[in-house]
Amino acid sequence: MSATAVHSLWTTAAVDPIAKIDAPKIEYGQLSPTLIVIGAAIVGILIEAFVPRRSRYYVQMFVSAVALVAAFAAVVALAAGGYGTTKAGIAAMGAIAVDGPALFLQGTILLAALVGLFTFAERRLDPEAHGNRVDSFVAQAASVPGSESEQKAVKAGFATTEVFPLLLFAVAGMLVFPAANDLLTLFVALEVFSLPLYLLCALARRKRLMSQEAAVKYFLLGAFASAFTLFGIALLYGYAGSMSYGTIAQVVDGTVQNVTPALADTMGNDALLLVGGALIVMGLLFKVGAVPFHMWTPDVYQGAPTPVTGFMAAATKVAAFGALLRILYVVLPGLRWDWRPVMWAVAIVTMLAGAIVAITQTDIKRLLAYSSIAHAGFILAGVIATTPDGISSVLFYLAAYSFVTIGAFAVVTLVRDAGGEATHLSKWAGLGRRSPMVAAVFAVFLLAFAGIPLTSGFSGKFAVFKAAAEGGAAPLVVVGVISSAIAAFFYIRVIVLMFFSEPRPEGPTVAVPSPLTMTAIGVGVAVTVVLGVAPQYFLDLAGQAGVFVR
Repeated sequence: MSATAVHSLWTTAAVDPIAKIDAPKIEYGQLSPTLIVIGAAIVGILIEAFVPRRSRYYVQMFVSAVALVAAFAAVVALAAGGYGTTKAGIAAMGAIAVDGPALFLQGTILLAALVGLFTFAERRLDPEAHGNRVDSFVAQAASVPGSESEQKAVKAGFATTEVFPLLLFAVAGMLVFPAANDLLTLFVALEVFSLPLYLLCALARRKRLMSQEAAVKYFLLGAFASAFTLFGIALLYGYAGSMSYGTIAQVVDGTVQNVTPALADTMGNDALLLVGGALIVMGLLFKVGAVPFHMWTPDVYQGAPTPVTGFMAAATKVAAFGALLRILYVVLPGLRWDWRPVMWAVAIVTMLAGAIVAITQTDIKRLLAYSSIAHAGFILAGVIATTPDGISSVLFYLAAYSFVTIGAFAVVTLVRDAGGEATHLSKWAGLGRRSPMVAAVFAVFLLAFAGIPLTSGFSGKFAVFKAAAEGGAAPLVVVGVISSAIAAFFYIRVIVLMFFSEPRPEGPTVAVPSPLTMTAIGVGVAVTVVLGVAPQYFLDLAGQAGVFVR
């Protein structure tokens, strides 16, 4: 072959493609809630670098609160503009879906994060250290627990104000996670919200070794789950030749238009599809805390700083269930007969295991962790319904559950003894006589968890079980009702312990919180009562938001 021929090959190959690269088209307005939160998180990092140490706490608190409120306003504006219903579509070059479920879940996550932010910023519960008010977080995260450098940091009045940008980064990832419309975006969002949570779990001021152990367990198991998810993504890409949810769904259904020879080869390989789908769902069930992927939950909930536990228990569940719904309803509806029996098994084991193991717990945070596992099982019953009512009931349950959870963990931060929070159940004996108000509020949250009528828990469970029964999963509902009855036993046991036991003379005290924690608990009680007494408006809202775009 002559030199000129080779030369012409090079030139013709290079001329054509350059002209065809289109500039990306980004709908900034539709992505504004996420962009606001990420922008504020980056500003938070700059605040750590440039603002004097004594002012950082107030500046970070202000920036975070304003960002979360602004992002929520953006979600409401998008919903009011019809992006949840008539104008729902795919934004950011096919990466993000802007539709009813995405906006509903994003609004829930932002409100939960705002309430969680108030518990993060609480500074009146611990006694002052060397004349400085202290929060739930370690003075200097890099110092060895109990070391001289840690004592110096406490004496100097240091505070880990980095928790605020970390919270915002986690929220940004959670906003993208349920709205992701291709598998790579899903994975990036998973990492963006997981990594800050791993760090936040290690930052407890008291019981630091336990906190660091929780973070390491969460990080290692989370890394395994991420690896499974990534492997599943690779297999699904190998099967369908695309990362996009819509394209994969078409290949699964057999409705795809232009079949290349390579795609024709892989399309017939169901092993790729089944294993890939199973691995991705497994990663999501890990985040949800469903059995058998729940082992991290009690240890992490117990060891992490309680404000982090409350935020994580509420917001992570919302984001992960949103992503799980989208994967099952948008990507794999053609595999319904394959994934439903598996999800049946997971839901039944999760409900029963969460309820039964919770009975044996002696620590209030571990008890709430097993309770959250049981609730994951109840929510899965709505996922299994595979009807529009199934989606809307899950959305409603997640909204109701998240505020009760943050409120309950906020109450846990108030009950204290010399070693910090008194989480052992025996210490809560007689709390109703010592501090009737706190005990009454906690009793309201426990009754909501138990699903007693006139609380949000009852409305949520009723909606989910009704959807499951209409979707042909009546036996699942029976198991759910039995699990609820078992779970009610240990919630009522705590209430009896608080109100009908003699208080111990050396028992814990109830700290008087600042208006921040009072607001968090007040919002929790208000949502619990309103969604319990008059849930219809919110059920309708979830019903309107229950349609995925594809």
